[in-house]
Amino acid sequence: MPCIRVTLRKEALVAKSVSIEYLKGHAYAQRVATGTHTYDADESLEAGGDGLGPSPYELLLGALGSCTSITLIMYARRHNWPLDDVTVHLTHDRVQSEDGASGTGSTPRVEVVTLDISLKGALSTEQRERLLEIAGRCPVH
Repeated sequence: MPCIRVTLRKEALVAKSVSIEYLKGHAYAQRVATGTHTYDADESLEAGGDGLGPSPYELLLGALGSCTSITLIMYARRHNWPLDDVTVHLTHDRVQSEDGASGTGSTPRVEVVTLDISLKGALSTEQRERLLEIAGRCPVH
């Protein structure tokens, strides 16, 4: 059975391993095991799945959003800034590319992820601006 191995080298701490197992008897459901946590991923009923868990895109958005929020909280705590709450809302869309054709006669589509970040607390304008700058630096981003 062919295996694809991707090695990412980064100085930041990352999860050591994640295993994915197909849940037989279901259309697309997968069991995700991270070593300390286990959860299911699936496609929605509308997409032909059983709706047993979030879709791969929902998991991706969740990973990006939670990493963004955690990064902001860590940064604010390190600087003793009064950040009381962080909310990150993410959306994913596929839009037509405006910068060229794919060569197949159709216009290529581009994946677009939008983050809407809400910061609560007695933060100065400069602190808010710095936190929004830091948001784009989360390791998952």
